[in-house]
Amino acid sequence: MRFAEERSVIDIPSFLLALGLGNVAFAVLMAGYTHGAAPSPGLRLWMWARFGMGLCQLLGWVRVYLAVPALNGIEGAGWILTVALEIAAYCIFFGLERWRRVLLPVCALALAIVLAAGSAGAPVGYLTALVAGVVALFAAGMAWILLRPSRRASLLQRIIGANDALFAVSVAWWAASSLAGDAPLGKQAQETAYLAGYLLMIVNGFGFLLLCKQKDDAEMARMATTDCLTGLPNRHAFLERAEGARQAALRQRQPLALAMMDIDHFKQINDRFGHASGDEALTVFARTARATLRSHEMVGRLGGEEFAMVLPNTNLEGAVQAAERLRLAVRDSTVITSGTPYTMTVSIGVVVLDPNEELSAALARADHALYRAKSGGRDRVEVGQPQARRA
Repeated sequence: MRFAEERSVIDIPSFLLALGLGNVAFAVLMAGYTHGAAPSPGLRLWMWARFGMGLCQLLGWVRVYLAVPALNGIEGAGWILTVALEIAAYCIFFGLERWRRVLLPVCALALAIVLAAGSAGAPVGYLTALVAGVVALFAAGMAWILLRPSRRASLLQRIIGANDALFAVSVAWWAASSLAGDAPLGKQAQETAYLAGYLLMIVNGFGFLLLCKQKDDAEMARMATTDCLTGLPNRHAFLERAEGARQAALRQRQPLALAMMDIDHFKQINDRFGHASGDEALTVFARTARATLRSHEMVGRLGGEEFAMVLPNTNLEGAVQAAERLRLAVRDSTVITSGTPYTMTVSIGVVVLDPNEELSAALARADHALYRAKSGGRDRVEVGQPQARRA
C-alpha cells in the first residue's frame, strides 16, 4: 500500500518497487509450478492474489511520479480485491465451507466504502487508514484459518499463520496511527507495516508453495498405501502395520489376534451381476468392516475379495466375538445390483499369535482356518490350529 507521500527512512518508493517485483515473481513461479498439473482452484486464486498484490505495489511506486489523485481509490480497491482473493485461496485450500457467505459481502461492502470515499475526495490519510484497516481484518482472517486448533496442522502452517498475524497487527497499527493524525508515530507504523509486508512476501510466498508440496506428498503417500476401491490399507500397508502391531504386542506382552476373511461366492457376483456389482460388494464390505470394528482395530484388503484384520490386545474369545459381529453385520448389509439386491456372506479364520511367532506364520494359520470355514459351508468363523511346537 502507498498513499502517504511523506519521506520515509527506509525509502518507501524503492521498497514498494522491490515488493511489487517480488510478488509478481512469486506469481510467475506459482504459474510454472501449476503448469501441466491437475487444476487446483486454491493454487490458482493464490497465484492471482500474489500477482494482483504485486501490481498494487508497482502502482503505488509509479503513482509517486504520476501524481494522479484518482489512483488513490483504484489502488485501495485493488488491495481489497487481492487480499480477498488470498483469503479465498486459503479457504479453498483447507476445505472450509460456506466462506463465500462471509467473505463476499464483507469484500463488496469494503469496496463500496473505499470507492465512495475516493470519489468524494476523502483525504489521503483517511483513505490510507480505511484500506489498511480492511487489509488488517483480512490478514487476521488468514491468520485464524492457519492457526485455528487442528490436530492435522503442521509446523509450517503455524509459521505462516504467525506471520499473517504479525502483518495484521502491524497494518492495524498503521491504520490506527493514521486516524489519530500522529505524523511521527504514523511514519514509524508505516515503516513497520512495509517491513512486515516484506516478511509476508518471503514467508507466505515460499510457505504456500511448500504447503502445496506437503499436501501433494501426503496425497502420494496415501495413494501408495491405500486401496483405491475400498479406501482400506492395501496389502503392503496392512502387512507393515500388522508387523508394527506384532512388535508392540511383544514388547507390552499383550495378546494380538489376526483374521483372514473372504467374501463368499464372489466370482458368482461378478458373473451374475457384472464387475460393477462386484466392486460394489467390496465397497459395502469395507464400509461394514470399518463401522463394526473398534477404533484401534484395523482391516486391510490383501487382494481380490480377500481381506485381513488385526485386533490388538484381544484374546481368542474376544477375536471370535469380533469376527462374529462382522459376519452378522455383513449378512445384514445389501449390495445394490442391476437386478435384485444381493445379500452377501463372509467366511473368517481367526488366530491369536503365539509368543515370538512370525507374522507370516500366524497369517498362514489364519488362512488355513479360513479354508476350513469355506469348506465347512461358508458364512462362518473358524479358529486356527495352534502353532506346531518343535521337538
